[in-house]
Order: sequence, then structure tokens, then C-alpha cells
Amino acid sequence: MLTLASSRRLPLPELVFFYGTLMSGFDRHKRNHLDDDLKFVERGWIGAALFDLGLYPAAIPANDARVWGEVHELVDASAMLPVLDEIEGCSPDRPETSLYVRAKATVTCESGAVVAAWVYFYNAPLGKAQRIESGDYRRHLHVR
Repeated sequence: MLTLASSRRLPLPELVFFYGTLMSGFDRHKRNHLDDDLKFVERGWIGAALFDLGLYPAAIPANDARVWGEVHELVDASAMLPVLDEIEGCSPDRPETSLYVRAKATVTCESGAVVAAWVYFYNAPLGKAQRIESGDYRRHLHVR
């Protein structure tokens, strides 16, 4: 027999995965006053290739590479996703003209947990952008 408490399901939190300048500690993150609306969960990785565009990185989905970053919980997803879309140059109703597109991706966390999170993937020509072999933008900046 199920009790009322065990039969109720709480809604899963909306998560977002940052791999570039929106990660904790970058000036851009603080400038946009995002800290109050995001809750750090843990580090993890997605299946993607990472490129250095100069001012920020670009991730492209790939099965043979990893991009490292941070999983954050969106405190109020309905309010935050449009803000993040604007920061990332993403128009969900016009993906063909967007600099980045937002998509759900599987994130493998350092703890071993596997979660679904929103990720902003680059949606423009890479030109001569350098590939970041480590897949870790923070590490890449310290090495550069």
C-alpha cells in the first residue's frame, strides 16, 4: 500500500550547463547579476567539441569528445531562460539566425549522476577557431 507522501512526485528542477564565460567566477557571470537566480550543483561534462572564439568558447555536439563545465539549477526557469537566451544570442523561434541554440543534453556529473540540462551550442561558422583539446575552457585560459 502506497502512502500519500510516497506516491507524490516533486517536479524535477530545470538545469543548465555552462562551459564558458557564464561559469562561476567569470566577470560576465557577475555583470549579468545571475547569481541570485542560479544555484550551483556540480561540475560535469557533455559530449561535445570545444573551440576558442577569442572572447568566449563554442561547443559543438560530438560523440567522441568531452566539454567540461558546471551544472546550475535555474531557480525560476520561466524567467531565467529568456535572460540566458538573450545573453547567448539565442532566438528559440528563429534558430537559423541564432548565434547559439539551446538544446537539452545529457550531462555526466563528477559524482557519477547523469542529468538532463539546457546547453547553448554554437550555431555559426567556426572559421579558423582553435580547438580546445582538453574540453575545459577554464583550464585552457590558465594555459594560454
